[in-house]
Amino acid sequence: MESIQSFNIIIEKSIKDNWDLDALTDYKGITLQYKDVARKIEKLHIMFENSGVERGDKIAICGRNSSCWAVAFLATLTYGAVAVPVLHEFTPEQVYNIVNHSEAKLLFVGDVVATTIDATKMPHLEGIIYIPDYSIVVSRTDKLTYAREHLNELFGKKYPKAFRAKDVEYYKENSGEELALINYTSGTTGFSKGVMLPYRALWGNLDFANTVLGSKIPKGANTVSILPMAHMYGMAFEFLFEFVHGCHVFYLTRVPSPAIIAQAFKEIRPAIIIAVPLVVEKIIKKKVFPKIQNNKMRILLNMPVVNKKVKQKICEQVYNAFGGNLYEIIIGGAAFNQEVEAFLKSIEFPFTVGYGATECAPIISYVDYHDFKVTSCGKTVVHMEVKIDSPDPQHIAGEILARGTNVMLGYYKNEEATKQALDKDGWYHTGDLGLMDSEGYIYIKGRSKNMLLGANGQNIYPEEIEDKLNSMPLVVESLVIQKENKLEALIYPDFEETKNMGLSSTDLQHVMEQNIHDLNTTLPSYCKISSIKLQEEEFEKTPKKSIKRYLYM
Repeated sequence: MESIQSFNIIIEKSIKDNWDLDALTDYKGITLQYKDVARKIEKLHIMFENSGVERGDKIAICGRNSSCWAVAFLATLTYGAVAVPVLHEFTPEQVYNIVNHSEAKLLFVGDVVATTIDATKMPHLEGIIYIPDYSIVVSRTDKLTYAREHLNELFGKKYPKAFRAKDVEYYKENSGEELALINYTSGTTGFSKGVMLPYRALWGNLDFANTVLGSKIPKGANTVSILPMAHMYGMAFEFLFEFVHGCHVFYLTRVPSPAIIAQAFKEIRPAIIIAVPLVVEKIIKKKVFPKIQNNKMRILLNMPVVNKKVKQKICEQVYNAFGGNLYEIIIGGAAFNQEVEAFLKSIEFPFTVGYGATECAPIISYVDYHDFKVTSCGKTVVHMEVKIDSPDPQHIAGEILARGTNVMLGYYKNEEATKQALDKDGWYHTGDLGLMDSEGYIYIKGRSKNMLLGANGQNIYPEEIEDKLNSMPLVVESLVIQKENKLEALIYPDFEETKNMGLSSTDLQHVMEQNIHDLNTTLPSYCKISSIKLQEEEFEKTPKKSIKRYLYM
């Protein structure tokens, strides 16, 4: 087994090495230097210690990306507790499911979440802490109340003179196999799986990022955090790598609309951008295509003599739209629009597409943009192995299997799901279908897991929505599909029952619209249904009686 360094020691070293540098900024708000991060971590450690939190206890964190979110996460791991990041867009019900299932002892909440949750639905929590200032929202123990009320005093006693870099000393994990965090793939009971990620998986991703980007991103460089940190993609490559590398991370702290993102890129000028396809597609389609899809431009692009110069000019404009200072854009999380991908490649724009899964914390494959092949998602990364479960991996798609340092321990309190995902030889079965060419490039040919991706990188599991929809009045079965980034429900209604009740087709339409309205009130904003289409016949099924989804996409 390769020698895996301590993840927490790497965090500790970065704080000491970058003590006076800017670390985390809430865009248009406060900036924390590395020494401020260290001080806040220390105070949280004192609060944990005096309120009875022990190594291995679970601490959930639910709020929008912010400097204080990042500090709460680092404080949890460097104390030796287990972090449970929760997507802030989950409904209160989903938050309760995760907090209760993970047996979290404390819950950190952001400003929006704080106003929507009901502490009585999470009976095992000892306290709820407000992320922006770490004040106590709910305390169920005298120890926690005392620790928070006397925090400055306790801190002063421990460090009577001053708190210095040499005072920073963090919990060192016993082995790479020790549990660091539990990341829930979704929030719904019955579907939600808590992915148990050990320290080695975090280290493996960090070491990969350092290997491929360490020499290309200058220390102190600016980066923008767009993806939710509660997801492993944003966590690993918009936060942990940058923090360890001495970068300055900016949090947008609001819904990242294309306009806000474009403005932030312009001001912050990030050295690297990590994105889901949609962010890039929207900026290209809104800011670039209108300029180049006129007749004059088309004629110029078809003239071999000036074609190269015109493309260089276009590339420059696109580059500036992303801040004009980046090494490359790394795209992942879902299929990339082929028209946009082909366009970016034709102008030689520095972008690449990677592939991963929460279960691999997340990286599985990647190559630098210089070596990138269109429609691929790179090659197997350092510390990992990939194979295609197919008699002819170059020509016949098979399931993508991954094994190595980055792979999870299993699903929390779910042995059956763990057995299905991890085989006896340690291969993780991704549920995705792919090919691998002779050079080792991986091409995804379909997601047998059916996951869809929301506008800002949120995972959408259509089966969960269908499950709820199928139990509503006059619905026999349904299928949720994505059309132009909106969700549409295809519904096969109970025509017999409709007839028996003497309802007209207009009445049936009204019932379905009411169903969707009721369903949407139970769903987070990013997975609400925006339109419905009634099917005249039952959906076609496989021998196992599951719907042949691909026929309706």
